[in-house]
Amino acid sequence: MDNGLQLKAKNYSKEKYALAIIEMLYSFVLLVFFQFFGASDFVAFVLKEILRNNYLIIAGYILLITIAYSILSFPINLYRSFILEHKFNLSTQSLKDWFGDFIKSLVISCIIFIILIEVFYFILNKFPDIWWLAVVAFWIFFSIILAKLTPVLFIPLFFKYKALSDEGLKERILRLAKRMEVRVLNVFEIDFSKKTVKANAAFVGVGRTKRVILADTLKDKYSHDEIEVILAHEFAHYRLKHLLKLILINSAFTLCLLYLIFISSGYALNIFGSRMLNDVASLPILLLYALIFNFIATPFGNAVSRKFEKDADRLSIEFTGFKESFISVMQKLAEQNLADTAPNKWIKWFFFDHPPISERINMTDSYKETS
Repeated sequence: MDNGLQLKAKNYSKEKYALAIIEMLYSFVLLVFFQFFGASDFVAFVLKEILRNNYLIIAGYILLITIAYSILSFPINLYRSFILEHKFNLSTQSLKDWFGDFIKSLVISCIIFIILIEVFYFILNKFPDIWWLAVVAFWIFFSIILAKLTPVLFIPLFFKYKALSDEGLKERILRLAKRMEVRVLNVFEIDFSKKTVKANAAFVGVGRTKRVILADTLKDKYSHDEIEVILAHEFAHYRLKHLLKLILINSAFTLCLLYLIFISSGYALNIFGSRMLNDVASLPILLLYALIFNFIATPFGNAVSRKFEKDADRLSIEFTGFKESFISVMQKLAEQNLADTAPNKWIKWFFFDHPPISERINMTDSYKETS
């Protein structure tokens, strides 16, 4: 990128990093305040007086705190995902459409959160000595279900699907999938341009829901060779079983978090003056555990993800032989998405789940073209 665009990308990235830290600290303060000053106990008490069924009390509690948190954090969300994107000319979405997506995301998140917490408390009460193991087993199962439902249920709520109209490109993608031993249901394009100028592509789904998705902002601006090397990267993740490995790694992190709660929650409950872990009024304490643990685990998870991305880059070039196209893709994506191509080591360590684009380009010198 030229110097002006590099500076713009740096400024955009700095604001995103700062907002991520602010949002995390803000969430921490809200949770501490809500638990320490008795607001959580009050909400739980009122719900217990109105609702006699424990599962309805849990659902009502989650619904209320989700709405409260969304209202309190709305200015940060608005700035991060709408104002900032327009400020750097990356968004094409109106405020009305953005708010509609915000509400849909809120409803989906609330439903998923209710399911997870209802199951958590059910397991906690039924298996008080090994609940942390049982919860992880459910988490693995639920993660696979979500991965299966994402392309057929969640993505269509935000984007319009249609079968890829470029038959030549579709045939190239299907041939590539066959060579890489990846089963693909179909190839679709979605209307990314209705929301953003950024480009993306993905291979999503599990089992019969597996499909290739191309953003129109990528399909219309990239050559067939460039699109093929991008999708070879996505297929490489499947061929190398990265999704399964990530589910297992995340489950291992979750297991560590839950076991930590199991052995130390008594101390945390005493600090906040709470009585029992299985009381929904203590839920903010569990969320504080998750927030702190996620902060500590994020750099390690990102390091694993960067390794997977590097392996997928290597395999994509080996299968396609398109080293130059891969380099041009990285350069185009850097400009189109305003990527921070060369962050300092601490920013990379904490925030980057992909290698920086400058590293991805430099690493191509060590890859062989075997296609």
